[in-house]
Amino acid sequence: MNRWPALLLFSTLGLSAQTPEGYVQSVDAWHAAREARLMAEDGWLTLIGRDWLNQGENTLGSAPGSTVLLPEWAAPARAGLFVLEGTAVRFKPLPGGGLLLNGKPATETVLKSDADGTPDVFTAGRVKFYLIRRGTRLGVRVKDSENPARKAFHGVPRYPVDAAWRVEAEFIPYATPQTRAIPTVLGTTEPMTAPGLLKFKVGGREVTLEPMLEEGEHPELFIIFKDATSAHGTYPAGRFLYADMPKGGKVILDFNRAINPPCAFTLFATCPLPPRQNQLGFEVRAGEKEPEGH
Repeated sequence: MNRWPALLLFSTLGLSAQTPEGYVQSVDAWHAAREARLMAEDGWLTLIGRDWLNQGENTLGSAPGSTVLLPEWAAPARAGLFVLEGTAVRFKPLPGGGLLLNGKPATETVLKSDADGTPDVFTAGRVKFYLIRRGTRLGVRVKDSENPARKAFHGVPRYPVDAAWRVEAEFIPYATPQTRAIPTVLGTTEPMTAPGLLKFKVGGREVTLEPMLEEGEHPELFIIFKDATSAHGTYPAGRFLYADMPKGGKVILDFNRAINPPCAFTLFATCPLPPRQNQLGFEVRAGEKEPEGH
């Protein structure tokens, strides 16, 4: 395993090993907000189920064998049906189901998924669930605000903040954005758009990473990467890093803000995995470490 001497790393990046207090405070504040989002009532720590739908009728309820299984204390044995017809899902409530849909008693309707922006949300007691779309698959994600994982959460361990891991990268755009088939923990691939390459130096060696484009109201670059700390202090499958869009052909990569994917906290997430071109042969001793107890 390659390990780059710290002083060489600092001098190569052209950043002082002495981290300014204001910078440390800004990263600490960012990480505190990140942990608060994990702990939120709709955060990843509340996830208790993810069930995939089949064409035709799919049962919903607390009865064993239900396609979408809810806790006994939250719903009757049979609460409703999800009817998958091609790429559309129609919900049929059953008598006595007691479900709310978007805050009102559930009625028969065609559902919006998370891929449509804001999904339709069901409520059964304190449990909430909604339709998700992953590629060609449709499923139901179930959350419980009282999930033991949420109650037992005591933060995410991380490396000390080190300004040497805040690097400036050159952005080299592709003539035409490329579509990449990114692997996922489900054993499937997800198409993502790669707008170009990020090039920077670590320990005197030139490094490239290929970011994906996260589109939306505020587009940003999304880097899925793995390094030599993976399974040796950090989450084995890799980590995520977000960065602002290029300005003047440059992008700031702050590895102090590298985070664990949702799959580090729950078995029911559908995370992308690092593509081969983003698997680094050296240690990135910055950002989040592997969570304890997950």
